[in-house]
Amino acid sequence: MDLSNEVKARLIGKLEALTARFKEVEHLLSDPELAGDSARLAAVAREHGHLARFAEKLSQLRKLQERRRESEQSLAEAHEDEELAQLAREEIEEASQAEQRLTDEVVELLISGAGESDRNVIVEIRAGTGGEEAALFAADLFRMYSHYAERRGWKVELMDLSTTDLGGTKEVVFSIAGRGVWQKLRYESGGHRVQRVPKTESQGRIHTSLATVAVLPEAEDADVEINPGDIEMSFMRSRGPGGQKVNKTSSAVRLVHKPTGVAVRCQDEKSQQANRKKAMKILRAKLYEMQESARHQQRDALRRSQVGTGDRNERVRTYNFPQDRITDHRIGLDIFGIEGFLMGDCDRLFDGLAEYDRQERIKAFAEAEALPSPTES
Repeated sequence: MDLSNEVKARLIGKLEALTARFKEVEHLLSDPELAGDSARLAAVAREHGHLARFAEKLSQLRKLQERRRESEQSLAEAHEDEELAQLAREEIEEASQAEQRLTDEVVELLISGAGESDRNVIVEIRAGTGGEEAALFAADLFRMYSHYAERRGWKVELMDLSTTDLGGTKEVVFSIAGRGVWQKLRYESGGHRVQRVPKTESQGRIHTSLATVAVLPEAEDADVEINPGDIEMSFMRSRGPGGQKVNKTSSAVRLVHKPTGVAVRCQDEKSQQANRKKAMKILRAKLYEMQESARHQQRDALRRSQVGTGDRNERVRTYNFPQDRITDHRIGLDIFGIEGFLMGDCDRLFDGLAEYDRQERIKAFAEAEALPSPTES
């Protein structure tokens, strides 16, 4: 990519800052007090791993720059020795090309949100406008993400599920774990609209219904500090389809984070302890999302470059069954073959969203606007 000298200078400055932080973290890892805090130790080790790449890139870039300067000096001293001058020119060209390739690699690292690319996610799907048909569509979306995860070898774990008598889904919360999960699914948050003839429609009329999706990067313990005294916990009986009680013990757990009012629930496991653990995972992810959203607001230029807002109130996609067409409204992409898409054949659209976002981030970088840190999305 073609970057101005000013942007290249900012790039070097960014790498220097990241390398300085890398050295701090490296020193922190040798602190004996850290060994007693496994959660913090894991977070610091992960940061060390991310920053090591940038420190290595800066070292490589410095060596290439020194190599080019030495060749330029050789060219200046060649005088009338044309053979020596030609060798120097070739060396300068080779070093310059290598420097450009390395610069491109660094920009890719900076814009990729490398710190969260390894994160698992928690997905929430809720039926919206459209009654029973919206619930059936929410169930379709749950199956779609489950099939997509299966195709990629990811693990899906159900956390909370509320269903209807006709097999629809009022609300479902589940986690997906695997390599590259966040990078692939981060653009799914928002309103998903379906246009089709419902199973309950006797006259063949097309109805429009809505389901909302929220994709949250899973947070580590060290990412969000939660005071146990700020959590209000209650227990209730798990419920089955149509609200029927299926568990005689009060194993379902509901947590409320009093300072923010964020409430979560988990009822998939049979024991209170297991449900509490899952509920804490959901709560931590929600608080982490709130924390990161506040940080994103400070990076307006980058936020403008991203695909959509990530707000579940934003309509992101329409599934038009009569036309067998799926339209993503953020990038204006139409693809055909809804049945295959709902069976998990989603790569074309998901990859299109990721590439569009990548190009927009590069454009924002090239225009010398806000840079994301490597541990930000």
